[in-house]
Amino acid sequence: MFESSLERRRRVPSARTSRVASLLLVAGLAALPLSYAAAASTLPPPPSELYGDLFVAVQMQQIFPDQKTFVDAVPMSDPASIVQQYEQSKNQPNFDLKQFVLAHFTLPSEPVITPPSGQTLREHIDWLWPKLTRTTTASDVPPNSSLIPLPKPYVVPGGRFREGYYWDTYFTMLGLQEAHHEDLVDDMLDDFAYEIDQFGHIPNGNRTYYLSRSQPPFFGLMVQLAAKVEGERAYQKYLPELKKEYAYWMQDAGTTPRGDAARNVVVFKDGTVLNRYWDARDTPRDESYYEDVTTAKQASGREPTEVYRDLRAAAESGWDFSSRWLGDGRTLSTIRTTSIVPVDLNSLLFSLEVTIAKGCAYALDFRCTADYVKKAERRAEGINRYLWNPKGYYGDYDWRLGKLTNKVSAAAVYPLFVRAAWPKRAGETLHTVQTQLLKSRGLATTTVQTGQQWDAPNGWAPLHWLTIKGAQHYEDPKFAKDVGTRFLADVKQVYASDQKLVEKYVVEGPNAGGGGGGEYPLQDGFGWTNGVTLKLLDLYAPGE
Repeated sequence: MFESSLERRRRVPSARTSRVASLLLVAGLAALPLSYAAAASTLPPPPSELYGDLFVAVQMQQIFPDQKTFVDAVPMSDPASIVQQYEQSKNQPNFDLKQFVLAHFTLPSEPVITPPSGQTLREHIDWLWPKLTRTTTASDVPPNSSLIPLPKPYVVPGGRFREGYYWDTYFTMLGLQEAHHEDLVDDMLDDFAYEIDQFGHIPNGNRTYYLSRSQPPFFGLMVQLAAKVEGERAYQKYLPELKKEYAYWMQDAGTTPRGDAARNVVVFKDGTVLNRYWDARDTPRDESYYEDVTTAKQASGREPTEVYRDLRAAAESGWDFSSRWLGDGRTLSTIRTTSIVPVDLNSLLFSLEVTIAKGCAYALDFRCTADYVKKAERRAEGINRYLWNPKGYYGDYDWRLGKLTNKVSAAAVYPLFVRAAWPKRAGETLHTVQTQLLKSRGLATTTVQTGQQWDAPNGWAPLHWLTIKGAQHYEDPKFAKDVGTRFLADVKQVYASDQKLVEKYVVEGPNAGGGGGGEYPLQDGFGWTNGVTLKLLDLYAPGE
């Protein structure tokens, strides 16, 4: 009865505010979280600080093809001693830096995963789950490793991604639930709650060099997944951490002047508060040091620290990198991520506000419920005021320039996924996505090809799932099925030829296959593709 009443209200444009409030009701900030620096004091510093000049030499001389290799390596002895030996020997004749590193560090290994022959796609994914599961409690992590121990098992994406990643995990959880691995879903939720309690936020990944930033805030949506099985207990169990994560993203919201920004918060001149991606550091990323230094040198007229912050902020977005963040829409050195108010981030924070309101309602804390209902109403209004493009889609806003970026991307579906979109605008957005992004084998990420991995012609499993659910939420199951079946066919074709699932796919052009672009080769595995593919198989090919 409530559902049908809610759907009726969705069709009445004048009922926007009551519609949001009703949604939330079906569904008091905690103290500010610990700073990552204070909480991380028991961990070793990130490799760039731990090894100083040795680190710079290894990365700038590109000793290893992948800059992530060295930052994931484990020292064989005390780092200070290794650095001292380096300083004493670096100027000696015939000094070989690579041999020095190999003599003092254990390099990370990428286990070769050879599946049994003849597996169906579904069988292969089920077979992969234990291969991608890791246990790294404090006793499992060597001294001075960059890996952050976690109390319970977790699933990694695969390939070079040897640690858990924040937003990847939500889509991995979809598949784990589909495969009846609810224990792993609960374990990873507990790991994330632990990180929030320790650091005040969920880091990009459980590495020391990722601690200065987070990733798209899917924790509330993960709690919603658990609640499908556990009911309201899940909301009550994680309510303290939900509030702490929200406090992390909203730091300085009450003290930032209108028309300005601080950390992850942007305050518009009319008082509307929305959010942006940010990183607490303004140095080259440890895992991409050479690339970042090179990009900053190419950014004429800009301070290197400004470029580094924008590169890091793009890494927090998960879209590293995309034309969405580029000033000229093409060139990485024009990156301006911290100037962009992104539609995906603000949609996810709307969903987090909804989830906290639910948790407070179950806890019978009605003042808290009303508070977060109001926060979500204000954010929904802000999304529809600033992140709606009259050309017919949701998009990003450049707060420094005071205008929309006018870039069509698959991020447009986020307000539909979290049900923050106005119905008429949802329909227009789906039409734009269909006409500009839908290709023969799925959704292109953007409309332009830049050589960056989060642009055309690449398509990504998470964005397909968000689009499918968004279309379903706004009563367009036909489009949802069209998107899902096209991408599923692409995944099947690559699996049939290569017997693997990959991180991203080419969805347009004559040649099907794994996607390209970006800072590293195509990775196998692959956690979020596995999760979304299982959901698509059960939705659109249940007999396979």
